[in-house]
Amino acid sequence: MQKKKWSELSSGQRRFMVVAGVFEGVLKVAALVDLARRPADQVRGNKVAWATAITVINAFGAVPIAYFVKGRRPT
Repeated sequence: MQKKKWSELSSGQRRFMVVAGVFEGVLKVAALVDLARRPADQVRGNKVAWATAITVINAFGAVPIAYFVKGRRPT
């Protein structure tokens, strides 16, 4: 499958890409802010490892969602 240029995408496809990018960015920021404010004993695993994974891995919001679901201990 050949990659398409931005100009070759339909307006609906462009809109989806922008919305998906904004959604992922908001999730990443929310997860990083929560991680920074949360004490280390309330985080499952290493805070640095979570921050690195949230920042580096580009999986359409999967890592920030995993952090919110599995990475935090109940308060």
